[in-house]
Amino acid sequence: MAYRSLFLSLRRNSGFISTNSHHHQSRCLLNRARFVSSGAVSTDFVESDDDLRSRILRLRLPKRSATNILHKWVLEGNSVTVSELRDIAKELRRSQRYKHALEISEWMITHEEHGLSDSDYAMRIDLMTKVFGIDAAERYFEALPVAAKTSETYTALLHSYAGAKMTEKAEELYQRIKDSNLSFDALTYNEMMTLYMSVGQVEKVPSVVEELKQRNVSPDIFTYNLWISSCAATLNIDEVRRILDEMSHGADSNESWTRYLNLANVYVTASRLDNSSSNSLAETEKRITQSQWITYDFLIILYAGLGSKDKLDQIWNSLRMTKQKMINRNYSCIISAYLMLGHVKEVVRLLISGRTQL
Repeated sequence: MAYRSLFLSLRRNSGFISTNSHHHQSRCLLNRARFVSSGAVSTDFVESDDDLRSRILRLRLPKRSATNILHKWVLEGNSVTVSELRDIAKELRRSQRYKHALEISEWMITHEEHGLSDSDYAMRIDLMTKVFGIDAAERYFEALPVAAKTSETYTALLHSYAGAKMTEKAEELYQRIKDSNLSFDALTYNEMMTLYMSVGQVEKVPSVVEELKQRNVSPDIFTYNLWISSCAATLNIDEVRRILDEMSHGADSNESWTRYLNLANVYVTASRLDNSSSNSLAETEKRITQSQWITYDFLIILYAGLGSKDKLDQIWNSLRMTKQKMINRNYSCIISAYLMLGHVKEVVRLLISGRTQL
């Protein structure tokens, strides 16, 4: 009835008369009314936004097909560029619309004129993991031609294993990585270190760092964060001090690393984080950037290692007051810290009140 009322209103306002010559136009208006009333688009929809990106982003329901939109776009005589498809796929991934992003990826593969890069294959592995599961991503990787089995695709599959905490699978793939003649950066090793930290096998982290160094790969700040955190988990203060000294003499040291070192040294100097130091550090930093959050994640991990729930509460409350938007990693860090201390109620409260993206 609502559709009929809206249609009659449109008909009256536009001076329609019930004739065959206007039948097609009235049906189009009725379809538009249904589309608007369904919530698929806002009431201020205009045709001037009718480009490929807009058409695909208007597909809110996963069951709707981005492939059909692409086919129709091409049949209308429009062109499609690989850079445009990549940008759309990235935007869909950021919005967690993985099924539509995967369809864009599939289009790029089935149309050979769009040459795929290593990053395109890696993205597809990640999307297949999210949409169809790791088994599908694994089969896709194994079926890739040798030339497409690059450091990026290996790392993408390793990331999938690590995210699912599939230690055995990850270690098998990691061995293949080490046996290959490919060059890998710190990200690949960080994936293994993250896995070991997440499953509680912190004793394996230093060996990954050693392998990284043997292959002349430069560790990044995340490598050091994971390495130091593994030592902090066992309260190995001497090793933490040695790592910090190595960082301070590293060729890649920069302002963010200096900040990290200063925070970590608070822990090392007294072998315990006292009350005065952390409050001032957290509360005075109101303009920190996302790249600098790693230092505060680290501080939270250290307090968890010391069993200090009060300090966790204080730092977390201070950081929530900053202007920087928190992401999954920040929430994962504080949740892991509370779980380490056995404070399940705090985790539940954080999930409810914070409405995290986990």
